Amino acid sequence: MTEIITRREGKVGWISLNRPKAIHALTLDMVHAMTAALMEWRSDDAVEAIIIDHAEGRGFCAGGDIAFLRESALEGGEAGRRFFHDEYQLNHLLFTYPKPVIAFMDGITMGGGVGISQPAAYRIATENTRFAMPETGIGLFPDVGGGWYLSRLSGRVGQYLALTGGRLDGAECLAVGLANSYLASESLGDVKASIAAKPSDIDSILDKAAAAAPAAKIVEKSNDIGALFASDRYEDILAALSNSSSEWASQQLQTLQAKSPQTCKVALRQLADSLNCADFAANMVMEYRIASRVLTRPDFIEGVRAVIVDKDNAPQWNPSTPEGVTDELIDSIFAPLLPQEEWKPL
Repeated sequence: MTEIITRREGKVGWISLNRPKAIHALTLDMVHAMTAALMEWRSDDAVEAIIIDHAEGRGFCAGGDIAFLRESALEGGEAGRRFFHDEYQLNHLLFTYPKPVIAFMDGITMGGGVGISQPAAYRIATENTRFAMPETGIGLFPDVGGGWYLSRLSGRVGQYLALTGGRLDGAECLAVGLANSYLASESLGDVKASIAAKPSDIDSILDKAAAAAPAAKIVEKSNDIGALFASDRYEDILAALSNSSSEWASQQLQTLQAKSPQTCKVALRQLADSLNCADFAANMVMEYRIASRVLTRPDFIEGVRAVIVDKDNAPQWNPSTPEGVTDELIDSIFAPLLPQEEWKPL
């Protein structure tokens, strides 16, 4: 089975993820195939827009090939670093693409799926959308541009999502700005056909097809999120949650106690530093530095073992406590690489 289906239809270049048994999780070959198609269409005047969707099965894209990354980490990390490097080039290519990109986030949209949908000018959610950046639960961090997107959400919603891996439905994605259109999934076929026929009418096509989104539950929690996740110091957030009398706060505290203390601290620093990045490329340089280090640290190998391989959901984090994750350790994860090892855009 071809894992990426690329085709020309009407006036659009069309990329469909086609790895349904893995909820279309991205492999390095898929990354390369998408990049090659986008590079070809970039200079093709007959292609006026790009559609990214999934061909079949549930979910848009569940992330990256985590099992492959863990195997690489156990062998020193070279192949995993190449995956991150090339995936981030794809993310940046989409972010800077000169033609409109329309991403259909219909179903599970996590990790690597966020990286190929959030750069799009048109990010379409449906009643099936389930958005999350759950990386701290496996000793990773919200990469693929997550530092850029999450840090720029209103209030402290981004920090909450980065730390807890909280899931948003389609209406919530629309409410916080992670999607800018909400459609009924049954209308997607007609919408895609209309866009392919006349990409210059994307805005009116989407407006005409728009469905009324239900109430966004996260809006009701925005004040709590703003108050309890206010600090960029992880220990302060844990203390605020611990001192709160609300059931919701205790649920979030319980959630965080299962996450990697190291990568929770990494995520907070990542989002804070991203706000000082001059552009998206600078953000990706930072995230590649982090990925290069975190990939081979104990928490990623252990997190994937506990959650995906053995499924005992009992990771033994190292360091095991937030206090054990020193400022020096975090600084070393964010430090520049050797000049020849730094990430560069295409």
